[in-house]
Amino acid sequence: MGDKPSNPKGTNKTEIIMTIASKRGFFYPSAEIYGAKAGFWTYGHLGTRLKQSWESLWRNYFLGLSKSYFEIDDCNIMPKKVFEGSGHLAHFNDPLTECEKCHFRFRADQLIEDATHTNVGGVSAEDMTKILDDNKLLCPRCASKLLPVKWFNMMFEMKVGATGEDIMYLRPESAQSPYLAFKREFEALRKKIPFGLAVIGKAYRNEISPRQGFFRLREFTQAELQIFFDPDKINEAENWDFVKAYKLRLCLAKDAKEGKINEITCEEANKELKIPKLCAYNMAKVQQFYLSKMGIPEEKFRFRELDEKERAFYNKLHFDIELNMDTLGGFKEVAGVHYRTNHDLGGHQEHSKEKLEVVIGDKRFIPHVLELSFGVDRDVWALMDVFFKEETERTLFAFPAGIAPVTVAVYPLVNKDNIPEYSTEIYERLGKEFRVFFDDSASIGRRYRRQDEIGTPYGITIDYDSLNDNTVTLRDRDSMKQVRVKVDDLIQTLKKVIAGELAFEKAGTPVVAKAPEKEEKEKAYKPHLPLNKHEK
Repeated sequence: MGDKPSNPKGTNKTEIIMTIASKRGFFYPSAEIYGAKAGFWTYGHLGTRLKQSWESLWRNYFLGLSKSYFEIDDCNIMPKKVFEGSGHLAHFNDPLTECEKCHFRFRADQLIEDATHTNVGGVSAEDMTKILDDNKLLCPRCASKLLPVKWFNMMFEMKVGATGEDIMYLRPESAQSPYLAFKREFEALRKKIPFGLAVIGKAYRNEISPRQGFFRLREFTQAELQIFFDPDKINEAENWDFVKAYKLRLCLAKDAKEGKINEITCEEANKELKIPKLCAYNMAKVQQFYLSKMGIPEEKFRFRELDEKERAFYNKLHFDIELNMDTLGGFKEVAGVHYRTNHDLGGHQEHSKEKLEVVIGDKRFIPHVLELSFGVDRDVWALMDVFFKEETERTLFAFPAGIAPVTVAVYPLVNKDNIPEYSTEIYERLGKEFRVFFDDSASIGRRYRRQDEIGTPYGITIDYDSLNDNTVTLRDRDSMKQVRVKVDDLIQTLKKVIAGELAFEKAGTPVVAKAPEKEEKEKAYKPHLPLNKHEK
């Protein structure tokens, strides 16, 4: 594979990112040596770290919003009755059309949207068939006629046990786990409302024809927070004063065709748009997560309101969180805020015959649910899209330091004269605080480019001066500027720079960089001073 640039001329952004992703170890098709199946991907060593970083960021942020929010972990395989109660077996369908000649199957709504640029969410199968016929849409593979649209259930069925008579299903969303755990957790948490149950876990959907590469998967990870509350208190929110003047970026249903984004304060959203305070507050926290924690540029973020025809019938309020991605041609859904009323607990109470009502004071009711739902894999792809940069001499991912798979790379300038040993000691020290990579092969310039390409924010070069004065060169990925920092101050300096408490230019003595290879040849070897306390 070598270390040649990953952006050959003529390739687009998606192709470049996919090439880097597979070459460097972010992700690649699962079981590809046997012929990969669409919708299944393996996270490589860098992708796993990036995903874990995002999950940790999400977990720390959203569970930190309330002392009454907790995380649970549940099975991926669930009984058939669960999905009878949830309605998935009856309603979890996608519109399917089939070519009458080659018999390839397609999602009818995607075909229509691609050809007519019209959103057909909520349109009946009969009406979609008419749209296909009226627009003379043919099979994209062989240009033959398409058969009438019918509904296809996306559940993965499994036979469990020696007889194979027990039918179970892979869960199509992680949300069912908090609903099933509600009664137990309500009892364990001292019978108090509101409270929230979070899940980060796998979900499975038998997509008809997964497309858009890594963005639409058959096996994927969700991060969800289900907030259970008294419906009479939906217009109450703790810490409301902290967000009431905060502006939400809303694309309302009436403005969806134009894609107009309205900047509306939470107070205005509550009073003028009648968005309850509990919903508006959590929308503000979601937006702050994307803009402040993930570092997504403001103009690339929006909430898109779904009207009654588009949203699920049980959702009283539904906003998709969308990010503008070059690789996907515009704003695409990565998460959602949904007011699901008491549909879920009510359905499970009816089908299980278990009482899921609560009694608070003298009031008996089935709690309502506000759902914050995130597609982890979609957010990982969004990070790679948004933070990818192509410059004259390099390609790079400008990931925020808190998310980057590798925070710091350590480079011994040469592999001799005790420089590797001293570099290893620094690497081990840093490894206790940061995600560190040790890179000692090829020229220093090439090593810089490799780490830039995978998004490593900082690099540390150990040279002959390091042996004499215990300083190293610290390099910033984005600006490519370098400063000289004392080894004993290195960890604290990096922490301050990463936290934004210290500008990189003030982190040490500025270095006027020479061509790395030239510097190595010009520098005459001098016997270094004893490492003393740095010797092992």
